[in-house]
Amino acid sequence: MRAFDILGEPVRRRILELLADGERTAGQVSAVIQEEFGISQPAVSQHLRVLRENGLVTVLAEGTRRLYAVAPSPLKDVDLWLERYRKFWNQRLDSLETDLARGARESRVGPERPEADARVPPDTERTARPRPDGEA
Repeated sequence: MRAFDILGEPVRRRILELLADGERTAGQVSAVIQEEFGISQPAVSQHLRVLRENGLVTVLAEGTRRLYAVAPSPLKDVDLWLERYRKFWNQRLDSLETDLARGARESRVGPERPEADARVPPDTERTARPRPDGEA
C-alpha cells in the first residue's frame, strides 16, 4: 500500500495532522512545519506536492493562495487495511478503559472499606492507650 510509504515520513504525517483540523493555506502549513522541523519552505512544498500527487491531500487555488485539505478516501483504505490488526490492541484498550474507570471511581468515593478501617491499619489492634496524665 503506497500510503504507508508516504506516511512513513514524519513531516508528511505532521502535515496531515495539521490538515485534519481543517483546511489551511500552504503558508500556514509551511510556517508550522518550518518551526517544528527546521526545514526550508521549498522542502515543505515538496512534501505537500508528494501528498497531493498521491491523493492524500487536495488543493484548491484561491487567487494566489493554495488551500490544502485532507483527502479522506486514501485514509479509508489505510483504515480498512488496519482493521484486521485492531484485535491486537482493542482488548488492551478495553482493559485500560476499565482500569481508568476503576481509578476514577476510587478517587471519587475512596477505597472500598469502611472509613474507620481506613484510619487504622488492618494489622494494628485497637487498644486503649494510656493517657499522658496517668489516668485510664
